[in-house]
Amino acid sequence: MSEPVWRNAAAPSLDQIAALAEAAFAALPGRFRRQAGDIVFRVDDFPPEDVLDELGIEDPFQLTGLYQGVDLGRRSVLDPSPEPARVFLYRRPILDEWAERGDVSLAELVAHVLVHEIGHHFGLSDDDIEAIEAEVD
Repeated sequence: MSEPVWRNAAAPSLDQIAALAEAAFAALPGRFRRQAGDIVFRVDDFPPEDVLDELGIEDPFQLTGLYQGVDLGRRSVLDPSPEPARVFLYRRPILDEWAERGDVSLAELVAHVLVHEIGHHFGLSDDDIEAIEAEVD
C-alpha cells in the first residue's frame, strides 16, 4: 500500500499564499489591474485584535481578507496623497474555509478573497460584490 501524498505535506506558508495571490492578480484582465493601480498585498496568519474589535468580530477565523485604504470612488486630487491601498489576506482563516468547503482549490479561494477585497478598493460594498458574484454563478 502506498503512502498518501499529503502524509508528509505541510500547510502552505505565508509566502506560498502570497504567491497564489500574486498569480491570481496577474491572471486578472490587464484593464482591471491597471484600474486597480498600486495595491499592496500582505498575507498574515490572522487579523490583529484591534481590527477584529473595530469590526465587531469575535472569532478571528471569520475574516479571510480585508481592504484598508480610501476607495477609488472617494479619492480626490484635492486630498493629500493617500496611504497606499492595502489588501490583507489571512492565511489561517483561508485555510480553514478551504478545508471546510472542499469544493474549490486553494488557488481559487485565494483569488476569490483577493478579488472581493479589490472590489472594496473600487468602492463596492459587500452587497454589491455578492450581487455581482450571483450574476456570474
